[in-house]
This record gives sequence, C-alpha cells and structure tokens, in this order.
Amino acid sequence: MVAQLTLAEARDLMSSNPSAVLIDVRTEAEWNFVGVPVVDGSDSRLRFVQWITFPGGSPNAEFVPTATTGLDQDQAVLFLCRSGARSQAAAEAFEAAGFTSTHNIIEGFEGEKGPDGHRIGGWKHSGLEWTQG
Repeated sequence: MVAQLTLAEARDLMSSNPSAVLIDVRTEAEWNFVGVPVVDGSDSRLRFVQWITFPGGSPNAEFVPTATTGLDQDQAVLFLCRSGARSQAAAEAFEAAGFTSTHNIIEGFEGEKGPDGHRIGGWKHSGLEWTQG
C-alpha cells in the first residue's frame, strides 16, 4: 500500500534515508515554468519522469521502465506532482512493478487552490528548497 506523506514527513524521510529517491512526475512544461524541488543539493536523488506526456496529455507508456532504471525494489521512492493525484497513480504503478517502499507526497509541489484560485500550498510554498526551471 502506498504510504501517504506530508511535506514534513517527506523531508524527514529524504534526510534520514540517503538512498531514498524523489521522482517528480509532473510534465516538462511544469518543471520549466513552475519550478522544481531541490533535494539536498544532489541530482542523483531526484528524477524527472512525466506520468502524463506534454504536449498531448497521454499516459507515458515508458514511465515505469524509465523511472525504475537503477533502483532496487526495496528502495524508498517518493513521488511528487502538482497536488498529489498523478503521484499517487505513479506510486501505484511502482507497487504493481514490485516496489515495496512507495510514498506519495499528498500536498504536491503547488498544493491546493486558495480562495482566489491561486495555488497556495505544497513544496513550493512550504519553505522547502526549490528552483525555477
């Protein structure tokens, strides 16, 4: 079963487990225009693999083979999208492929919308390190 993590829990897991990997499953456009997370300054612990392709919006048929390359099935893998939905589906796909330590970051990179329609939560607005693509 995919573990559901808050941002604080995700940060703690990434800090305490040096082999944990974060996979950002948003689209290339989101990475470039919205920003990307920074994980302990280490590119080896952060992967970018689209769950849904851009442009077009079709499922990425190569997601699992691409994203699992070089990972052990018992390695902690955290998934991040805008708000926690695509990342949940990606984590479930990893579980179906035999991975045993999958984690969905429920608050996502941007979180939910506030009263004015702008996204106000998530990684980007929590004080965690990120950079503009």
